[in-house]
Amino acid sequence: MQPRVVLKILGVLLVLFSTTLLPPVAVSIGYQDGIYRIFLLAYISTLLTGIICWWPVRHMQRELRFRDGFVIVVLFWTVLASFGTLPFLLSDAPRMSVTDAFFESMSGLTTTGATVMTGIDELPVSIRYYRQQLQWLGGMGIIVLAVAIMPMLGIGGMQLYRAETPGPMKDTKLTPRITETAKALWYIYLGLTLLCALAYWLSGMNAFDAIGHSFSTVAIGGFSTHDRSLGYFDSNAVDLVAMVFMLISGVNFALHFTAWRSRSISCYFRDSEVLVYFSILFAVVAITIPVLNAHDIFSDTSESLLQGAFQVISIGTTTGFTTGGYSWWPSFLPIMLLLVSFIGGCAGSTAGGMKVIRFTLLFKQGQREITRLVHPNALIPIKVGGKPVSDRIISAVWGFFSLYVLSYIVLSLIMTSTGVDIVTAFSAVAACLNNLGPGLGEVASNYQNISDGGKWLLSFAMLLGRLELFTLLVLLSATFWRG
Repeated sequence: MQPRVVLKILGVLLVLFSTTLLPPVAVSIGYQDGIYRIFLLAYISTLLTGIICWWPVRHMQRELRFRDGFVIVVLFWTVLASFGTLPFLLSDAPRMSVTDAFFESMSGLTTTGATVMTGIDELPVSIRYYRQQLQWLGGMGIIVLAVAIMPMLGIGGMQLYRAETPGPMKDTKLTPRITETAKALWYIYLGLTLLCALAYWLSGMNAFDAIGHSFSTVAIGGFSTHDRSLGYFDSNAVDLVAMVFMLISGVNFALHFTAWRSRSISCYFRDSEVLVYFSILFAVVAITIPVLNAHDIFSDTSESLLQGAFQVISIGTTTGFTTGGYSWWPSFLPIMLLLVSFIGGCAGSTAGGMKVIRFTLLFKQGQREITRLVHPNALIPIKVGGKPVSDRIISAVWGFFSLYVLSYIVLSLIMTSTGVDIVTAFSAVAACLNNLGPGLGEVASNYQNISDGGKWLLSFAMLLGRLELFTLLVLLSATFWRG
């Protein structure tokens, strides 16, 4: 590893991140909530720290190595999340401990959407805006990381992706094409955000709420400017807009890139991962609606259809928006929705979970093993999109799945030692590991009652899930530091 190269990039990241603290200053001044000085102080602190990191090594010209890449990716979230706590710590409304501020910041940047805040409607407008902006910035970072950076390190869901998509994922080293791809992804991400904000505004939201919720919708984050989330608006039009953009944002952004470049949407219909993604959500909706109707949860079938579909899409894409919550739904529905979040969205999207492409490969591998019991000598290739997948990739997927399950079990058991009940412990870890947000039990609405130790553990789970395990776990291995 090259510490001076890492320090230089870290300094640049902090300088860039400091500029994101200026829009809340403008919001604070515009709405006259009186706390713009807090954001100015956070801006100056972050900027100066970045300059101090960058200045001594500014002339360093060495190229990045893979080991440096792993460290930088992890530092991107941990360091920025740490500096993202400053506005929360400096503000009197809300008053937050270091633990709560870090939890909220990490939740925002990883687009998890788990919150320790209550009384959001009464908070200063600039703080409410800042939370939404954190998720939007985190979502952009996730897209660039998943599509342009992690494949270069040999990790991430996009390594499994074999569709005919452009971009640096097909390269074997860092090249200027990463910059080109990142720029194109930025335009797509910004374009979707603007369209989403416009749609929310046309559906009845005011400009502030429309912009704020477009940030968290496209980022698949789930933060809201109101305690009741989208249920505050009590609007079918708002729910429909959210459903459409949650579905779009759960699709691989490399496909959006392809569609944008080719000016054609045919690539979506040819992509097997997208087809499985929509099929899973449709199947869960088809199961949910009859159960809701049978228990007379909503006034009529149309209401059951809309609310059922909304909650399935919100949880299935790991967004975490709610209109009335899902934890109180009857029968097996809450558990089923939580389990669907383990699958999540497509690789290369802002969604959390294991990703649909991995689920697809695991399912096909299971099918192959069953067939081999009947035909032990048969050669049965696993194909995705009509192309065979190597056994090495299948082994990598099984390795990821094993680590995911093991991480979930270990973290959940540790979580029970913090004093919460089993339902709360296991659902909280699932919600944070899958970057979902709302869980069951005590964390159905917020995480305020979780102990400080539990919040640090869940913050680790958020980071672990967002970095798709290997990126973080490799830094915890002795092999990485010995080699």
